[in-house]
Amino acid sequence: MEQRRIFAVGDIHGCRQKLDLLLDKLDWNPENEEELVFLGDYIDRGPDSFGVVETVLSLKQEYPRLVTTLKGNHEQMFINFITGQDDISLQQNGVPMTMRSYDKNSPFPVSHFQFYLSLERYYQTEDFIFVHAGLRPGVPLDLQTEEDCLWIRNDFLHSEFDFGKTIVFGHTPFREPFILPGRAGLDTGAVFGGPLTCMEVSTGRLICV
Repeated sequence: MEQRRIFAVGDIHGCRQKLDLLLDKLDWNPENEEELVFLGDYIDRGPDSFGVVETVLSLKQEYPRLVTTLKGNHEQMFINFITGQDDISLQQNGVPMTMRSYDKNSPFPVSHFQFYLSLERYYQTEDFIFVHAGLRPGVPLDLQTEEDCLWIRNDFLHSEFDFGKTIVFGHTPFREPFILPGRAGLDTGAVFGGPLTCMEVSTGRLICV
């Protein structure tokens, strides 16, 4: 059983105002060694991707042992875009909004590029596995592909496979948090007018703004 509180935050998608309100509302206390896990998709579609990354990066720099930042599919697409590997699919996934937020803060900060490259595929504790999209049923954690960790939907959502730990994930937006035995989906469509959701995972307590 987890010995300290862990908070997990769903997909932010450039909604800095909601992120600021959520952080003000949280009773997360790093002095008590409490952890904060971000499930990815910090950017795209919303108005201030730059500001969201700046906020999350500052927390990561201040509390490197306690703040975990996972990679979402939108971060991977953005890495592909800024490194010249892809420029087509991104136009359909909100990157113009992201680029506008960076154009207002040019030149592109090296610290942000390093942040994108440092994002983790998954994070596990004694009782939980945190991942952006989900996991491929029947595949050991260390053999999960990055594509599945960042993109999987139905094969994970519709499976009753027991991973041995509760999977806390984002990626697929729900009107309300998706809570089933062994599953906790925290993307509640903040960028589509829904709330930004955080869960204190050991108790299941939800904090939404």
